[in-house]
Amino acid sequence: MTKTNKQSNLNIRSVLAATAAATLFTGCATSGNPKDPIEGYNRAMFSFNETVDKAVIKPVAQGYDFVMPDPVQTGVSNFFANIADLWTGVNNLLQGKPVDALSDAGRVLVNSTLGILGLFDVATPMGLEKHEEDFGQTLGRWGVGDGAYVVLPILGPRTVRDTFGLAADIYVDPVRDADAHRGYRNTAIALRAIDTRANLLKAEDALEAAAIDKYAYVRDAYLQHRRSAIHDGNPPREADDSASLPSENLLTMEPLESTWTMMLVGAPEKSDVDAANASEPATEPVDTAAVSF
Repeated sequence: MTKTNKQSNLNIRSVLAATAAATLFTGCATSGNPKDPIEGYNRAMFSFNETVDKAVIKPVAQGYDFVMPDPVQTGVSNFFANIADLWTGVNNLLQGKPVDALSDAGRVLVNSTLGILGLFDVATPMGLEKHEEDFGQTLGRWGVGDGAYVVLPILGPRTVRDTFGLAADIYVDPVRDADAHRGYRNTAIALRAIDTRANLLKAEDALEAAAIDKYAYVRDAYLQHRRSAIHDGNPPREADDSASLPSENLLTMEPLESTWTMMLVGAPEKSDVDAANASEPATEPVDTAAVSF
């Protein structure tokens, strides 16, 4: 087994161990929300992740955003998005969507050649739509239930199902598997994380303005976003759909805290963040009647 495979297996075991440890808190940190049975633990971990972000990641991202010209940032985002299209295509195929999978393969071919290794997105103007698929969504399409909502250390909000999906995403990540040039690989992972965090700086302002209870807002946005993503933007109606939830513009973006994931797997499309920022922030407060503090 190579050093890269050993490291990947260790990372996957760490993710799964964090989920297993979180479930141990169920008996002593429960809440009235059936989707968030370990809310006490989750709120503590949410606070920890925010502290780390404000102390380390956000300042670095702000510096990157300040010194890096917009065209260069766009090129960096496009480069990593092109790599992510490979795994997106595999997931579309596993989900029984061969047309979308073929489109993803076409995007990689066009952007890797005409787009100069993916630095330019030539495929979108040609009509090859950008998709965002991961293995957690694939598991959802196969009928695997969400499981409990859990906030992982550093990695941010997940469900139990999405945590196992994340382990698969990490294992097959081409950037992390670049064993031939370890120094380049580590630099690429760091650059991808910083670029992704920088792309979401403006979206963070909208989140701060909209949320009274930021934890509940991010949780509800994440769960609603994932449900929409699994059903390709057309989820079946649930009995609690009339409850006060985050505004619909948040369905187009990953909640802020989940950007920690981009240290390990691909970044979201930058246009999604810009679209969310251009929308008016939600004016209705999140219903926190069922949230225990």
